[in-house]
Amino acid sequence: MNYESARKRMVHEQLLPRGITDQRVLDAMAATPRHLFVQDALRSQAYGDFSMPIGLGQTISQPYIVALMTQALELTGDETVLEIGTGCGYKTAVLAKLADRVFSVERLKELHIRARQTLDQLQVFNAVCTTDDGTLGWPQYGPYDAIIVTAAGPDIPQPLLDQLADPGRMVIPMGDQHSQQLVIIKKADGNLTHEVLEKVRFVSLIGQHGWQG
Repeated sequence: MNYESARKRMVHEQLLPRGITDQRVLDAMAATPRHLFVQDALRSQAYGDFSMPIGLGQTISQPYIVALMTQALELTGDETVLEIGTGCGYKTAVLAKLADRVFSVERLKELHIRARQTLDQLQVFNAVCTTDDGTLGWPQYGPYDAIIVTAAGPDIPQPLLDQLADPGRMVIPMGDQHSQQLVIIKKADGNLTHEVLEKVRFVSLIGQHGWQG
């Protein structure tokens, strides 16, 4: 399979027609080998417009949602980004092409180890990963210019709001465990604004400030 051609089709058939216009995001998605982040048996489907299982009840989001969330952060290249939910590491790799530094927190150690191995294989060295309760953030390296949360909780975890820089942007799915809305939160001059991007369906955000495991 020609994966490079598959990535180009993904950009032109899935992302551009659905309103992904940030050229830096499009370039990052076109350059990141998504097939390396999924199981060998699923690689031929890696660039399809759907989410895929990555084990332990977790998923890799469909390319459009990855692009939508990333575009909402409006990254220019100088930012420090916090990612909650490393998963397989795909979104981490995309973010690493668009920001100065990425700090990623994964709840499940097995996924963290696998993601780090793939990121190392791709020489993604400006992303640092750890295993912890993502709802607590990673205060050691904050505040963060942008925060991206890849699991859905009932509310915005307060530690994440506290670690968001001013000005700063956070994208997070919110709602119950069956239906959520993807929300962009902007912090400026001490004030918060919220904008709903679209309806989504994510795995649950488990932790002290999310759903109980």
